[in-house]
Amino acid sequence: MQFCDECGSMMKTDDGVWVCPDCGATEPKGDTSDFVTTEAQDDSDVIETSEDANFEGKPIASDVRCDDCGNGEAWYTIKQTASADEAPTRFFKCTECGHRWREYN
Repeated sequence: MQFCDECGSMMKTDDGVWVCPDCGATEPKGDTSDFVTTEAQDDSDVIETSEDANFEGKPIASDVRCDDCGNGEAWYTIKQTASADEAPTRFFKCTECGHRWREYN
Protein backbone atom coordinates (compact mmCIF):
# COMPACT_ATOMS: atom_id res chain seq x y z
CA MET A 1 0.00 0.00 0.00
CA GLN A 2 1.07 3.51 -0.69
CA PHE A 3 -0.33 6.48 1.20
CA CYS A 4 -0.56 10.04 -0.10
CA ASP A 5 1.99 12.45 1.36
CA GLU A 6 -0.49 15.33 0.89
CA CYS A 7 -3.66 14.03 2.58
CA GLY A 8 -2.83 10.54 3.94
CA SER A 9 -5.37 8.66 1.79
CA MET A 10 -4.56 5.26 0.31
CA MET A 11 -3.31 5.68 -3.25
CA LYS A 12 -4.21 3.55 -6.28
CA THR A 13 -2.14 2.72 -9.36
CA ASP A 14 -2.96 4.07 -12.79
CA ASP A 15 -0.60 3.35 -15.71
CA GLY A 16 2.51 3.00 -13.53
CA VAL A 17 1.75 6.06 -11.38
CA TRP A 18 0.36 6.25 -7.82
CA VAL A 19 -2.76 8.44 -7.84
CA CYS A 20 -4.61 9.74 -4.77
CA PRO A 21 -8.38 9.39 -5.31
CA ASP A 22 -9.10 12.14 -2.77
CA CYS A 23 -6.75 15.02 -3.56
CA GLY A 24 -5.44 13.96 -7.00
CA ALA A 25 -1.75 13.96 -6.03
CA THR A 26 0.49 11.66 -8.08
CA GLU A 27 3.81 9.89 -7.49
CA PRO A 28 5.91 7.68 -9.75
CA LYS A 29 5.32 4.01 -8.92
CA GLY A 30 9.04 3.11 -8.74
CA ASP A 31 10.28 -0.23 -7.42
CA THR A 32 7.41 -2.47 -6.25
CA SER A 33 9.54 -5.29 -4.83
CA ASP A 34 8.77 -4.11 -1.27
CA PHE A 35 4.99 -4.34 -1.81
CA VAL A 36 2.80 -7.42 -1.34
CA THR A 37 -0.06 -7.68 -3.76
CA THR A 38 -3.32 -9.45 -3.02
CA GLU A 39 -2.40 -12.06 -5.64
CA ALA A 40 0.63 -13.05 -3.50
CA GLN A 41 -1.41 -13.40 -0.29
CA ASP A 42 -3.10 -16.60 0.76
CA ASP A 43 -5.81 -17.43 3.27
CA SER A 44 -3.90 -20.11 5.19
CA ASP A 45 -4.06 -18.13 8.43
CA VAL A 46 -7.74 -17.14 8.16
CA ILE A 47 -9.88 -18.45 11.00
CA GLU A 48 -13.26 -19.74 9.84
CA THR A 49 -16.07 -18.60 12.12
CA SER A 50 -19.23 -19.10 10.06
CA GLU A 51 -21.87 -21.53 11.30
CA ASP A 52 -20.79 -24.20 8.78
CA ALA A 53 -17.03 -23.64 9.29
CA ASN A 54 -14.73 -26.64 9.10
CA PHE A 55 -12.74 -26.34 12.35
CA GLU A 56 -10.45 -29.31 11.85
CA GLY A 57 -6.86 -28.14 12.21
CA LYS A 58 -7.72 -25.27 14.55
CA PRO A 59 -6.49 -25.24 18.17
CA ILE A 60 -8.22 -27.64 20.56
CA ALA A 61 -9.08 -26.77 24.16
CA SER A 62 -9.21 -29.71 26.56
CA ASP A 63 -10.18 -27.66 29.63
CA VAL A 64 -13.84 -27.24 28.58
CA ARG A 65 -17.02 -29.32 28.80
CA CYS A 66 -19.76 -29.34 26.15
CA ASP A 67 -23.18 -28.73 27.72
CA ASP A 68 -24.91 -30.83 25.05
CA CYS A 69 -22.88 -34.07 25.01
CA GLY A 70 -20.39 -33.76 27.88
CA ASN A 71 -17.32 -34.03 25.62
CA GLY A 72 -14.17 -32.48 27.10
CA GLU A 73 -12.60 -31.14 23.89
CA ALA A 74 -13.56 -28.31 21.56
CA TRP A 75 -11.99 -26.36 18.72
CA TYR A 76 -11.72 -22.68 19.50
CA THR A 77 -11.11 -19.28 17.98
CA ILE A 78 -10.38 -16.02 19.79
CA LYS A 79 -11.85 -12.63 18.85
CA GLN A 80 -11.57 -9.19 20.38
CA THR A 81 -15.29 -8.40 20.70
CA ALA A 82 -15.01 -5.44 23.07
CA SER A 83 -12.54 -2.60 23.50
CA ALA A 84 -8.82 -3.39 23.43
CA ASP A 85 -8.42 -3.03 27.20
CA GLU A 86 -10.85 -5.91 27.83
CA ALA A 87 -10.14 -9.63 27.51
CA PRO A 88 -10.94 -11.35 24.20
CA THR A 89 -13.83 -13.81 23.77
CA ARG A 90 -13.19 -17.50 22.99
CA PHE A 91 -15.64 -19.20 20.63
CA PHE A 92 -15.87 -23.00 20.91
CA LYS A 93 -17.18 -25.82 18.71
CA CYS A 94 -17.45 -29.28 20.27
CA THR A 95 -15.28 -31.87 18.51
CA GLU A 96 -17.99 -34.54 19.00
CA CYS A 97 -21.43 -32.99 18.43
CA GLY A 98 -20.60 -29.59 16.89
CA HIS A 99 -22.37 -27.58 19.61
CA ARG A 100 -21.14 -23.95 19.75
CA TRP A 101 -20.69 -21.64 22.71
CA ARG A 102 -18.60 -18.71 23.82
CA GLU A 103 -16.60 -17.89 26.93
CA TYR A 104 -16.06 -14.38 28.20
CA ASN A 105 -12.95 -13.86 30.30
